[in-house]
Amino acid sequence: MTPESVGPLSRPTDVNNVPPAGKHVHVRATAEECAALAKDFGLAGIESLAADLTLTSTVEGVHVAGEVKASITQICVASLDPFDSTVSETFEIDFAKPGGMPPEPPTEMHDYEPPDEIINGKIDLGAVVAEFLALGLDPYPRKPGVDFDFKDPADAEMSPFAALNVMKAKE
Repeated sequence: MTPESVGPLSRPTDVNNVPPAGKHVHVRATAEECAALAKDFGLAGIESLAADLTLTSTVEGVHVAGEVKASITQICVASLDPFDSTVSETFEIDFAKPGGMPPEPPTEMHDYEPPDEIINGKIDLGAVVAEFLALGLDPYPRKPGVDFDFKDPADAEMSPFAALNVMKAKE
């Protein structure tokens, strides 16, 4: 891991000696880390962010499975009002030592994703948590109960009733 790649939430974790039964890790972001991530993701706020992760050894490296949970404040795209919501994102991701797995699978697999690299025997679980939080965000958040009903004024002039409105206005 290089210092340039570390984001606001960083939890470097040594994965050289993951026990055969696996290793459980809990990641909880501090208030400062939540504020920095909210700024990075364009959110009004992140009240809490936590993840429970399970690391298991594989032949090629390490498999990480877990769930990210967050309480966030977003801005509604229709009303521009802030509102609170939650994110819950489950995931699985593989890590391998450089050169540990081929970049392409030996057979055709449409959903194949090559593993991320283990660098200097470590993976950054904080960066993984931040990444899956970002993937779980709604790109067009709407406050519950808000409906977007856009009516272009130009369309009203072209409606069949526009002529009637003009006639009624002349009376």
